[in-house]
Amino acid sequence: MFVKRFIFNPIQVNTYLAIDEKSKQCVLIDAGCLEASEQEELATYIRNHDLQLTHVLNTHLHLDHCFGNAFIYRTFGVGPEAHRDDENLLGILKAHAQMFGIDFNDDVQPLHGYLSEGDVISFGESRLSVIHVPGHSRGGLAFYSESDKLLFSGDSLFKNSIGRTDLHGGNYRILVSNLITKIMILPGETDVYPGHGDMTTIEDERLNNPYLQ
Repeated sequence: MFVKRFIFNPIQVNTYLAIDEKSKQCVLIDAGCLEASEQEELATYIRNHDLQLTHVLNTHLHLDHCFGNAFIYRTFGVGPEAHRDDENLLGILKAHAQMFGIDFNDDVQPLHGYLSEGDVISFGESRLSVIHVPGHSRGGLAFYSESDKLLFSGDSLFKNSIGRTDLHGGNYRILVSNLITKIMILPGETDVYPGHGDMTTIEDERLNNPYLQ
């Protein structure tokens, strides 16, 4: 599996394409593209590399992670999937954008499917397992590939930090508990692709993350 990272919108979200190199099928994780130039950058990459987009996955539904969902649906016909417990956040997306001073004039794209703990997303010969990691939001998800030793952690786990818990649906105790019991048990060599900032590994977070000691 090859991972292509884009950094989009004023909140600097990591948007990822996880690509099955043999079949060229791919999934999009957290479509944060807001400006037309960002949307075009993402669409051009998909087209120029002859990729077949099969899933649009959201680690959670805070505004910065789903700005581009409607554009992607219009352009590629693939609707977003997320955890049911975050669906209510779509109803306040535009209000949150105004609160952050962000001009968001697109449609709010409804979910086309729900993801739950233990689900498996298949594309080509690649697989991503769904892990429910509430605490940053009620419906927070991570996506894990055992064979490729990688994890898309959304805003639950960052390099030497964790997601904020003062937003709607956040809970510090629940987040830390889920990270310790569900994420830190993964193999240490697992590469972690977070929702913001730089990559890390599970082993590095075991050793250096002050919130998880």
